[in-house]
Amino acid sequence: MNKSKFITLGCRLNTYETEAMKALVKTEEVSNIAVVNTCAVTAEAVRKSRREIRKLYREDHKRKIIVTGCAAQINPNDFSNMKEVSNVFGNIEKMKTETWKKFSNERIISSGHKRIQVNDIMTHNNKENNTIIDGFGTRSRAYVQVQNGCDHRCTFCIIPYGRGNSRSVTQEKIIEQIKRLVSNGFKEVVLTGVDLTSWGADLDKQPSLGNLVIQILKMIPDLPRLRISSIDSIEVDDALMEAIANEKRLMAHFHLSLQSGDNMILKRMKRRHLRDDAISFCDEVKKVRPEVTFGADIIAGFPTETDKMFENSLKLVTECDLTWLHIFPYSARVGTPASRMPQVRGQKVKERAKELRALGSSQVSKYLTSQVGLQHKILMENETLGRTEQFAEVQFKTPRKPGIIISAKINSFENHRLTI
Repeated sequence: MNKSKFITLGCRLNTYETEAMKALVKTEEVSNIAVVNTCAVTAEAVRKSRREIRKLYREDHKRKIIVTGCAAQINPNDFSNMKEVSNVFGNIEKMKTETWKKFSNERIISSGHKRIQVNDIMTHNNKENNTIIDGFGTRSRAYVQVQNGCDHRCTFCIIPYGRGNSRSVTQEKIIEQIKRLVSNGFKEVVLTGVDLTSWGADLDKQPSLGNLVIQILKMIPDLPRLRISSIDSIEVDDALMEAIANEKRLMAHFHLSLQSGDNMILKRMKRRHLRDDAISFCDEVKKVRPEVTFGADIIAGFPTETDKMFENSLKLVTECDLTWLHIFPYSARVGTPASRMPQVRGQKVKERAKELRALGSSQVSKYLTSQVGLQHKILMENETLGRTEQFAEVQFKTPRKPGIIISAKINSFENHRLTI
């Protein structure tokens, strides 16, 4: 039986769903296929998806290529029209057993017809994962999808049209999965979703993300480390702030969806916060967790962004004391309001992204310098690499056992990694 191949582009949610698809394909004994799980967040991500498809076809033109993910959900015909592609599945269809069951029938997959199975994701309201997986990657950190979709419509973002409206997994299902992960040896769990702070708004009694975090830590006392992925700081509720202040098993590392440091740009993006809101949130967290580090998404060269507006984004990095920056050169997505706004020249966008990345690199060096000589609890991801509670990488000269948490003193840093 020929082995199936999977290519994943984009976010952690896609990685999670690829692992779920692998389980479905294995259960249904599907073979000799290649699945490309696409990303649509930028035009470059879509181009990369196409390159991967053509590469797979060159490697083995007899293998059936199936395209799914956000880019396929938004523009299925664009991929169906590629000669290399056999089938296109939407984001809902890829997670269904019956979708893959058909591929156990050799006659169907050999028919040569281009089949599109992409339904209107905006009408999908299933609040449960169709497939729950017990972690992926190393046996140290597991990612748990607790939410999918987004109810907001930021003017630059195409993702709601690929993911649909916000849908939450129930607290009971989440806790059940995390208990299994802990029993399987995982020491850290990361809660992930498209719009994580909206978790619970569509459930009975509308529990908040903070309520979920508190219940996880209460119901699973043997979970050493809980981490939450990207959050919208303006939507952080009182319960989550209470957990940040009092729950030391909740890691002091938060990635913020900030996007810009200029109020006018934030309004044109249709964001829900202003720059002072971001600064206030960071200050408030630092008061109760002085050891905290922040990451952030920032877009360089959003339409209408002037030099002065860009300077406000640069200033925000230091005013919020951000450490781990994800910089995105603005990429116009057809159909979004921002794509119809006056655009910043491409070269200027690249220059601003480069300047932000340089500042980000400087911020990382500053932080790592401040950690030399300090004691840290480090989760080993492999024999020589681990991460602190603040998500800094630590390089070890002497091999250690993967999956354990050790306490060690930082000697130095090199290449943006702490060293021991």
